[in-house]
Amino acid sequence: MKKSFIITCLAAALISTSCSDFLNVEPTDSTDAPTAIATSKDAQVVINGLMSKLTSSDYYGRTFPLYADAKGGDITIGSQGRGYDALYVFNHSESSNAYSGFWSQGYHCILQVNNLLGAIETMQSQGSAEDFDDKIGQALTLRALVYFDLVRLYGEPYNEDKTALGVPNITEVLPNEAKELRNTVEENYAQIISDLTAAEDLLSDDKSNGFVNYYGNLALQSRVYLYMEDYDKALTAAQKVMDSEKYTLYSNDEWAASWTKEFGTESILEFGIYPNEEDLGNTSLGAMYRKKGHGSTSILGYFIASTDFLTKLSEDMTDVRWAVMEEDEFSETSEHPAERLGSSYKYSGSTSLAGDKNASNSTAVNIKVIRLSEVYLNAAEAAFLKPAPDKKAAVTYLNAIRKRSPGLVPATAATLTFDMIKSERGKELFTEGHRFFDKIRWNDNITFDDALGSIPTIHREKTIDRTFYKTILPISIDEINANPEIEAQQNPGY
Repeated sequence: MKKSFIITCLAAALISTSCSDFLNVEPTDSTDAPTAIATSKDAQVVINGLMSKLTSSDYYGRTFPLYADAKGGDITIGSQGRGYDALYVFNHSESSNAYSGFWSQGYHCILQVNNLLGAIETMQSQGSAEDFDDKIGQALTLRALVYFDLVRLYGEPYNEDKTALGVPNITEVLPNEAKELRNTVEENYAQIISDLTAAEDLLSDDKSNGFVNYYGNLALQSRVYLYMEDYDKALTAAQKVMDSEKYTLYSNDEWAASWTKEFGTESILEFGIYPNEEDLGNTSLGAMYRKKGHGSTSILGYFIASTDFLTKLSEDMTDVRWAVMEEDEFSETSEHPAERLGSSYKYSGSTSLAGDKNASNSTAVNIKVIRLSEVYLNAAEAAFLKPAPDKKAAVTYLNAIRKRSPGLVPATAATLTFDMIKSERGKELFTEGHRFFDKIRWNDNITFDDALGSIPTIHREKTIDRTFYKTILPISIDEINANPEIEAQQNPGY
């Protein structure tokens, strides 16, 4: 998916809006979307622009996946003062380190979807014979993805308190004076499922590099249903993806090299990052995890693997996933004399900074949003936990991923435990934006490796669980100023 500057600008012209607070923006402030979109090709141009917005630095381009890993216990920081300490130490308030970009960028993306769907509805009401089905399906699926992300950031876990406040459900273009309030978590998830199921049969089942297709929708369904603990539906959706054979798991010999390439055989939904377009350079996601100074003296080496994670991976030193790990700044020092492979190079392409454009650009690496590996792990968990457990199926799905540790004995129905599934998920999806959200939905304790970098913190304890109020973000002061009524719905503790 090569999103050229011209295409991105055209998309912006078609649905131009401010990136400021979503309740305070003009729905369209240049070309009127209903008159600008006349064909399916026009709609695709708008989707191209939406994909670009999803890779913003405030969203999938960097901070969103970083958020989920920095807080999950498998990551620590080498020292203070490198710029993203607040994530790791939970230093959040409504006026400081609120990370309000999640809210504003998320709702900006939702506004683009709503503009597009409204324009298509107008065209269809006027008798257009144009086939917009696939474009509607893409838009609905992406809206579901954004809402799923927002409710996990701002709402209590569905399986803890679905009656708690989530985020406002906005499914149409709002008038300027709108002051929408928060819906419940349950209402958010109902909207997510409504969008996903409405989109499912509208989407193409062809592989579509960089865009949503039928299988991307199903894979997202499997993830959402897992969070809802609707294990039968999570398993059914996952099985449809796996049984299609449209995507295949990497062999052990292929796994490491897959990170140097775009749109591999496991890539179900992947967002394109290209030089001079969405490339964040030395502040890219990949740069966040590199060894300090590697690739540029300005790269600080923000985050490294925790001792607990490296202990788990060390269960098998022949595990293929060591291939994307490199020495960190603590390796072979007087304080830590042993080799310490704590730097993750997934989003640098490889430990040699190969990038995934078959070139030397190591900061323009695509964001893997959904891989087939996750679908197998979703299926293993769902099969194990569903009301009528199917341990045979769970073992089959788990071992398909566990074989990446050839030194470990394969699981059997007799030896399988939930902890094995959790551990494998952590190892496979390391630094891919899952761990914190997984630990929270499992109601697991999260223990932080503060001692490695001698990190003092007054904002959280060394070990937390989901009862800690800062496991969800505050509604920022910017949003409260734009919509004073929402202040009464601030998350508890802030």
